Amino acid sequence: MDFAEERCKTDTVKHINLVRKHLYSVIDELDKRAKVHDDSKLKSPELETFVKFTPKLAGSTYGSEEYKKNLEGMQVALKHHYEVNSHHPEHYENGIKGMDLLDVIEMFCDWKAATERHEDGDINKSIEINQKRFKYSDDLKNIFKNTVNVLN
Repeated sequence: MDFAEERCKTDTVKHINLVRKHLYSVIDELDKRAKVHDDSKLKSPELETFVKFTPKLAGSTYGSEEYKKNLEGMQVALKHHYEVNSHHPEHYENGIKGMDLLDVIEMFCDWKAATERHEDGDINKSIEINQKRFKYSDDLKNIFKNTVNVLN
């Protein structure tokens, strides 16, 4: 093996190791988030409201008038929830544009889990509804849909 080839391999191995380091940093941060996801729902001021409304939400269609009416009764708890959980666009003054990639991943996982809780849940339908709600691009919508295909 000549010097140029050896140098190329050495540089490539360094690059691969840096990519791995960064991927493990993302994994570590997502692991931390997974361990505390929505813990605020388990205590006041959120717990009382979620105890009352979670069954109602589960029995309603996401985005429907019934669903929206239930949300109206949850405003105090939701305000607190959004303030302390950065995976919600409402956490940020500029909505989804204020989020980082880790927030977006956690948000997507939250949406997926929420659809599994609803009797008629459909992650692809939620992605469409949420595009209107949070005003994200078609590119991001397609990334979400591609991710659904990978995870299913």
